[in-house]
This record gives sequence, C-alpha cells and structure tokens, in this order.
Amino acid sequence: MENRKSFYITTPIYYPSDNLHIGHAYTTVAADCMARFKRMQGYDVFYLTGTDEHGQKIERAAREKGMEPIEYIDRIVANIKKLWHTLLISNTDFIRTTEPRQKEVVQKIFNRVYEQGDIVLSEYEGWYCSPCETFFTERQLAEGKCPDCGRDVEMLKEASYFFKMSKYAPRLLEHIENNPEFIQPESRRNEVVNFIKSGLDDLCVSRTTFQWGIPVPFNQSHVVYVWFDALINYLTGVGYLQDDELFAKYWPADVHLMAKDIIRFHAIIWPIMLMALDLPLPKKVMAHGWIMLEGGKMSKSKGNVIDPGILVEKYGVDAIRYYLIKELSFGQDGIYSEEILVSRINSDLANDLGNLISRTVAMIIRYFQGSIPAAGTSTDLDLQLKEAAQLAFREATERLEKLDFSNYLHATSRLVSRANKYIDETAPWQLAKDPSQTERLATVMYNLMETIRIVLILTAPAMPTLMARANQQLGLWEDCTKVTWNDAGIWGVTSSGAQVSRGEALFPRVDIKTLEEGPAGAPVSGETNSAEDAPTNEKTIEPEYITIEDFARLDLRVAEVIACEKMKKADKLLILTLRVGEEERTVVSGIAQHYTPEEMVGKKVVLLANLKPTKLRGVMSHGMILAASDDKYVDVLTVTKDIASGERVK
Repeated sequence: MENRKSFYITTPIYYPSDNLHIGHAYTTVAADCMARFKRMQGYDVFYLTGTDEHGQKIERAAREKGMEPIEYIDRIVANIKKLWHTLLISNTDFIRTTEPRQKEVVQKIFNRVYEQGDIVLSEYEGWYCSPCETFFTERQLAEGKCPDCGRDVEMLKEASYFFKMSKYAPRLLEHIENNPEFIQPESRRNEVVNFIKSGLDDLCVSRTTFQWGIPVPFNQSHVVYVWFDALINYLTGVGYLQDDELFAKYWPADVHLMAKDIIRFHAIIWPIMLMALDLPLPKKVMAHGWIMLEGGKMSKSKGNVIDPGILVEKYGVDAIRYYLIKELSFGQDGIYSEEILVSRINSDLANDLGNLISRTVAMIIRYFQGSIPAAGTSTDLDLQLKEAAQLAFREATERLEKLDFSNYLHATSRLVSRANKYIDETAPWQLAKDPSQTERLATVMYNLMETIRIVLILTAPAMPTLMARANQQLGLWEDCTKVTWNDAGIWGVTSSGAQVSRGEALFPRVDIKTLEEGPAGAPVSGETNSAEDAPTNEKTIEPEYITIEDFARLDLRVAEVIACEKMKKADKLLILTLRVGEEERTVVSGIAQHYTPEEMVGKKVVLLANLKPTKLRGVMSHGMILAASDDKYVDVLTVTKDIASGERVK
C-alpha cells in the first residue's frame, strides 16, 4: 500500500461571508465524486477543501454586527463543516486561512519572493471591489461598476507591495501552449490566453487600509492581499515548508476544481506564484459553469440562494448528489429547478434504477425462492447486455478521468435503460410459465443481478450510500468498502446461491403536487399566467416585424443525435440524446410517426438551445429541434456539411 500512486484534488477555499449555497455544494460534491472514484481505483487520495477568512469584506461584515472577525466567521465555518458532513464529503483535510500553519507558510513565501526581487514597494491607485477583493483599471470597469459582480467600486490610493507578474507571462504562455490539458475546458483556456496576451499588470499584494489579514513579515503596517494568501492554502494543506515527506508525496496537485468566475486567479496568478517559487505547476485547472436560477446567477447578496441542506432533508443525500453531478454539463452553466430535481428523482432513480432493482429482486424471490441462480448458455440478447455493461464501464471511466461528471452518469443511465429493455425483451414472466425454459429464466435473472452489481459500483462515487443500502436487499458483497472500481469491468462476478430479500424503496417517488410554491430557500414569485388574467381582443392583429436583435436572442445550434428511442405509451414522441459541443441534452420531439429512432441517430439537426426546459410525459426536454411540415410530411432540418456540433446557426 505504501507504493500506491497519489492523487491530490482541491476545491477553492470558500469565503465565509455567509452560509454556502447549492453552487458551492456542486463544486464540493463533484470533487468528492472524483476523490471517491480515484480511491476505488486504488489511489492514495488527498482531498482538500476549506475557508478563505481574511480581507476587508469579512472585517466590515463583522464590525457591522459588533463582532470580532474571528468570532463572526467561526459560526459560519461551523455551518460549512456541518453541510459537508451532511453531503458526505470525504475530504482529507479542512484548511482555514486563519490557522497558524497558513500564516507561517504565507509569511515565509512572501519573504522569499520579496528577497529575490519579485515583490517591490510602490504606490497603487485604482478601483477596488470589496466583495470580489479585486482591483480594476478604469478600462476594465463595466459602466463604472465591477465587471465580475456588477457592484459599486471605490477609488483607493495607498502604498503597496507589487508582485512582478509580467516577468513570468511569457513562461506561463509557453506552459499553456505546451500542455493543452492544463486549463479545462478549452473555452476557459482561450479566455486565459487572451487575457495574458492583452498584457499582465503587476499584482498589488498588500493592503494598509484594514488589519484583518496576515501581516507582511518585514513591514507590519501592511497585510498580505487576500488572494495571495488564499492560493497558498493548496501548498500549506500538503505540508509545504512544514512536512517535506507529505509535500513530496502529493505535490503537484492533480486537479484544482472551481467555478468559472475565479479561473483567472488559478490559471494566471497562482501558476506565476509557483514559478517564482520554482515549484511544479498543478497538472490541471478545471473551471465548471454556474448553477443558475431562471432569474440569473445565484448570489448571497441577491438573497436568491438555494440551501442544499434543506434539499438533502427533503429528498435524501444520494438523490441530491446525483442531481448536482448529472445536471451541470461539462464546462456549461446549468439551471436549478426543483421540478427538474423531482423529475430526475422520479424518472432516473425511482422509475429506472429503483424499479430495475425491485423488479429483479421480486422475480428472483418468485421464481427461485430468493436464491440468485447460476447462468446457463448465453444468447445474443445476453451478449448485448454484457457488451452494454462493458461499454458503460469504459465510458464512465473515461468521462470521470476527464472530469466530465454529467456524461459519466449518462453512461450509467444508459446501462440501466438497457437492462430494463432486456427485461421487456426476455419476458421472464412468460419464461416462468414453461418448465423447459427454467435454465433460460435463470440466465436472465443472473444477468440482471450482474448488471445491477456493475451499476451500483459505477454510481458509488456519485451516490455513496446506495451500494450499502441496496446490498441489504441483494447480498452481493460481504464488505462494500472493499469493492474496487475495476470490479465493474469484469462480467460474471456475482455468486449464485446468494439470497435476496425485499426491502424499502431505495428511491421513493416524489409527488410533484407536494412541492412548495418556490424552491428551497428562494423567494416565491407572485406572478401568474392564468387564462383569466389574459386580455381579450377580437380585432385582427397585424403581423409584426422583428429586428435582428430579436433574432439574435434565439440560440440556434448544430446538434448531433447520438441516441434516440420511442417514448413509452406515446405514439408521436421520440426521446433524442443530442451532443451540443461538449454538452449532452435530452430533447423530446413529436416526429415518431415520420422517423424511426434508427433513422435519427447520426443526423446533425438544428436545435433551439435556449428554449425554456419543459416536461413532456414525465421527461424534461431541454430545447427543440427544427422541422418543416405540411399536411403530409414532416422534414427535420439537418446540416449536411461537416460542421461540428455546438456551432451557432445564424
């Protein structure tokens, strides 16, 4: 075990100005999913998270409440730790920047960089955003306000120490160009490269207008700039300058995971700081999108945040973690909706996965007295299911290695769907009527149990309690903690003779009528669109022209159909899985009487991508594909040239 490969993953350290919301929970759950996956692969994992506790914003908030800063943040940090416990976050360490170990390392680093001439004393005058703890030039402001958060800025002039970032800019550009995986996704890498090429200013790394920070070691009238302090946590957490053995084991970090709004700090300032220290750069900096409400980005100051603790209490930790990981596509923003959350629980977890397990258990009890039978001779259907399981293992592994969390779960969902289809194809209830088909029935039951075993392993990083809960009914493992990821890549591991038993539903269905009027933690809208409120007008309405700006609001994209199936009990509807650039979407389309699923797969269609998601027959449809039609025909609009999916249609 001493020779195990190490894996070091971090979240950003969160700013404890208030309790955290579901956007912070996404980052931490996603990183936890990755940490659990690597542990199952046999890696020695170090997972670091924590809190960034210095700065003017914290000092002001504490003073307004008549409290000392440390007293103010202690209670918030306690709530953050409680939330991570509720979400089953398996972090190795939790670092606070107010800890003595952080102060020691920050001061040593500041002193070293100063002594080698990369930090110099000068005077700074510029626009400062207190909530973002960031300085901006006049040209960087957006209509006189902070370009990141849109809030007011203030003019500050003070003596400050400056870090010579511009000195290292060519070296950083060279590193990015030589290591294309360093910044992900590609859109963020391009953003960073363009920012560097536009010219890097030297960074102000000290302040004198407040005291809540780590003192500059050789000039106590200055405190270290909060971002210079905060980024160093990634070194402190693994023992830099304090535990050489620990540091050598885990540095450089394998993944820094964060939301897209702080990518520049992690992909520009942080690598340059490490270059100044002559330390290896992290292997990957990954910036995910935001979880949005329909009214825009969640914000503590706007008061429109969603409390993940309340959601866990209502729906269970596995369901919330599943929703978070599946709903935010690789590098893209996602929309939070409690209706979509409930739909995911009911369709993916209750109807598909939960029903697969409960049906299989019930049939083994009914047909084999609860004992898992041995498999007999395989048919083509059995081999197809086995191939689907092996494909799901390969795809899930590949997607997780790329931190493509959503498509990792899509890969497992496709295997669940294939297993449910296998039940319909083999019709065990018919086989049970014929004694000569007992061996065939036994093979079907064994294959279903084997598929369930693989699904439970593949979903374990996302839903950490599911394997043990399901195992109480299935009896597949003596010790779930010893199951490895590669166990899912082997077919035929399930032991015949093991006893299954009925249990409570793993994912009870949620009655959508019981939903509160507004999402957990958010204000309730009083708007209505009922028919009684609509004005009546019998006059003929003249057609209106639209402007080019109106047309520009339509986000039309090239989308490739990568999977398609008919919706059950709906003659006119097809369920399409579309690849849109690096994202996958589900779209329901009423073209089933004109196209078979097989005809649609492989087509490049035109997608209206920013249509409000809607639920059709229990399935959430994220967009609409375009088609021409008359009384006889429906012709889906397709792209015939080799234009990549995700490209804009203009």
